[in-house]
Amino acid sequence: MSTHAGQVVLSLPGGRSLRLARRALWAGLVMAVACLLVCTLGIFTGTYHITTGQVLEVLGGGGTTTDRFIVIDQRLARLCAALAVGASLGLAGSLFQTLTRNPLGSPDIIGFTTGSTTGALAVLLIGGAGTGVGAGGGAVLGGLATAALVQMMSSGRRGTGGSRLIITGIALGAMLASVNDYLITRADIESAESAKAWTFGSLNAITWSQSLPLLLAFPVLLAATAVLARPLRMMEMGDDTSAGLGVRTEHVRFAALGVGVILTGAAIAVTGPIGFLALAAPQLARRVARVPGVPVATAALTGALLLCTADFLAQRVLAPFQIPVGLVTGALGGLYLMWLLWRQE
Repeated sequence: MSTHAGQVVLSLPGGRSLRLARRALWAGLVMAVACLLVCTLGIFTGTYHITTGQVLEVLGGGGTTTDRFIVIDQRLARLCAALAVGASLGLAGSLFQTLTRNPLGSPDIIGFTTGSTTGALAVLLIGGAGTGVGAGGGAVLGGLATAALVQMMSSGRRGTGGSRLIITGIALGAMLASVNDYLITRADIESAESAKAWTFGSLNAITWSQSLPLLLAFPVLLAATAVLARPLRMMEMGDDTSAGLGVRTEHVRFAALGVGVILTGAAIAVTGPIGFLALAAPQLARRVARVPGVPVATAALTGALLLCTADFLAQRVLAPFQIPVGLVTGALGGLYLMWLLWRQE
């Protein structure tokens, strides 16, 4: 590796960089096609029977009022929410894992998901607001406050180390989980049941109004993540080395924390906390693409694919009953975490 005019030039032998780029592109295309297939199944199938011709008629702008409600306001709204939430959590996980240089550095492991949940529950149970903008604002603020505390408590003389940040986040997340349980136990029965169901993470009965803020914010957050990807990749060589190459490490670290927390909080505001998705998506994307670091676009597509697939299973496994998608991702994520820990030995 050499530097020229303040830029990093990677010296890769024999066109290796071109092969890595092609591999990442093909991995992204495969994930995109897989997402399209799962979404097609979600649109054309369901407990309410609608023929393929009727679905196509609705998508073409026609159809009956009932058919349009089922296809547009239920199935399509649910799929768009799953895509946006899954992609947001995949991006958040890629930011935190690159920042901490640790495959366990995801927002649900280091406490940011729990902090966002605390903020949302405070709004729901203390403020009396319904799920929506109020809970979304509480989730983002709770996540930002947690990130600030973790950053402050994990900072040392040599900066914020990845392992120190993870351990601090785990400890703070455990304390905040107790706060969440306390908030639920102090609420009235009806509010407590509603809040507890929300903490499972679910796409059941999702509406366009609930997911619209995330759908509008996601392109901006994706662009911010893409901008941060290069300096974060350089920071994996160490703060001293990256600073010598012109990276403003503290500014990049704070920006990555902020964008990651906003992605996490905005996703939680739509569905409630979805466990293990941010942990698994970046690592699966890296293994599929077979490139150094975590590819941003592939991580987002992997997160979207995982959540759409998990939600499809949540709707179909016990049909006509629907289970919260967070229970499915939690079960699959637990198996993934055991596999990951086994691979690290």
